[in-house]
Amino acid sequence: MSHKAWTLHGQPVPGGVLIVSDHASAHVPADIELQISSELLDQHIAVDIGVAAIGVMLAQTPGIVAFQGGVSRLVCDCNRDENAPGLIPLASDGHLIPGNALDDEGRAARIARFFTPYHTALADCLEVDEPAFIVSLHSFTPTLSSDPEQARPWHIGVLYNEDDRLARMAIPWLEGEAGLCVGDQQPYSGRLLNATMNRHAEAHGRRYIGLEVRQDLIGDEQGQAEWADRIGRLIAHLLQALPGKSQT
Repeated sequence: MSHKAWTLHGQPVPGGVLIVSDHASAHVPADIELQISSELLDQHIAVDIGVAAIGVMLAQTPGIVAFQGGVSRLVCDCNRDENAPGLIPLASDGHLIPGNALDDEGRAARIARFFTPYHTALADCLEVDEPAFIVSLHSFTPTLSSDPEQARPWHIGVLYNEDDRLARMAIPWLEGEAGLCVGDQQPYSGRLLNATMNRHAEAHGRRYIGLEVRQDLIGDEQGQAEWADRIGRLIAHLLQALPGKSQT
């Protein structure tokens, strides 16, 4: 199923796993002119590199589905609160986005076209087929143009706000079983950037985990396949570890 604001890969089932990627697409509709270089649409400010392919791969497993954003975060960043300035960003990592200098009417139209249908569809998906948990899947850039000296050594970050139930199970598995350098609330905190999960998970008591994979590790098909396998094994581990599940 798909819409201009979102795409759903796989067949939802109650008790399955829903992978949500707000920033899976770099698409800019033909009637929207951001007034930026087209090269920026291939960079992290426009899209979470690698996550779309990983989500599609994971959705090949029965019981796992991937709900993915349909437009670039520069068009509408659905992982923001509706009244947040960054919902339609005027700048990102030092790059101005002149086409986003909208009046109130233009902003409202952009929200109605992308933000509202995205979150309505996600809410409907969750209510119809309540999952065991949600995976909020993003990726982060190894370096920022605005802060090139900042060290970002983590292979993966685990993010959360108030609900850290799955995070506390995932971090030791990622460090031990997978042998990774794991950021606990790194490269930034889920208490600051967690709008979609705050809205659809924490507000309803749904279990979730936020995963941020470093983009240079998933920039090609090989890396994407490796991480799809790794995240798939993590999902299986978390499903097995849920209360009421057999620990054999």
